[in-house]
Amino acid sequence: MSAPLIACHECDLLQHRLPIPEGSVAKCRRCGAPLYRNIPDGVNRTVALAIGGLVLFVFANTFPLLSMQIGEQESSAELYTAVKAMWEQGEKALSMLVTLTCIAAPLTVLTLMLYVFLPLKFGRLAKGTVAVFRLLTTMQNWSMMEVFMLGILVTVVKLVKMATVIPGLGLLSFFVLIFLLAAASASLDTETVWERVDARQ
Repeated sequence: MSAPLIACHECDLLQHRLPIPEGSVAKCRRCGAPLYRNIPDGVNRTVALAIGGLVLFVFANTFPLLSMQIGEQESSAELYTAVKAMWEQGEKALSMLVTLTCIAAPLTVLTLMLYVFLPLKFGRLAKGTVAVFRLLTTMQNWSMMEVFMLGILVTVVKLVKMATVIPGLGLLSFFVLIFLLAAASASLDTETVWERVDARQ
């Protein structure tokens, strides 16, 4: 039985998908673009990172991002209160953009990762895996928490001159979540997903 074919996403050259050593990357013979990777223990790693990401997501959206103290007055702000404030101040487009890129997209990505890879961990295939996995790859492009974090850091630098700014647990969780999401995306074992789908058909 011949090896399955895979098309290069850069030059469309059809090539046989052959087994490669763990941790290595198969590249196109024509243009050198990466075709697929053999990620060691990719399924378990993705599940663990997704679960950890969901825990951090809850912390980032529950606990204050910042606390600001001016004299004897102290106030704190959570992510949802910041989004609500932007909406009430007339910045509705910005409010919806932050909601999409910093709340909806990361939560959707983490949830879809678990939906696809948790059954794979136990040797099963979730219903609608192909459609869900394609949606997952699309939603990853909409998760832009690092841009929001940059905006927070710029705001902190400006506020330090006027008040005492205390970073909250929400901000720390948000910061760690950015790196955890990046690690989860890098560990996505695409080959295992498609191999299981092909085996089921």
